[in-house]
Amino acid sequence: SVPFSFIGVVFAMAVMGGKFDFMASLGLLALMGIIVSNAVLLLERIEEERHEGKEPREAVMSACLKRLRPIVMTKLTCILGLLPLYFFGGALWENLAVTLIGGLTVGTLITLGLVPSLYHWFFLRTHSPA
Repeated sequence: SVPFSFIGVVFAMAVMGGKFDFMASLGLLALMGIIVSNAVLLLERIEEERHEGKEPREAVMSACLKRLRPIVMTKLTCILGLLPLYFFGGALWENLAVTLIGGLTVGTLITLGLVPSLYHWFFLRTHSPA
């Protein structure tokens, strides 16, 4: 999910007129940690659902529904917390905030949409009966 969240970074930088400097690269490192953390928690929840005996599709759907609120709330809180940094932090912090806001926005959609879909697709390909 990390490479896909870079789409949000590039888009946000282009729209906001940011430049990729040291602070933006620092924001990129923080973004990778946040995105990976949420994806891992979602995949862990899917595995827990599978161990409870649910079918792959049902486990993915159930895990996504259970993790939807926590993922959206943490990402939204982080994005809203970065807005003052963007507006009032000055030129030093502006690119860090833009990087994180753009990456978290797209990363949320990727974590809740693409990651479960890819998990389900790979799981069915590798564990389907012959």
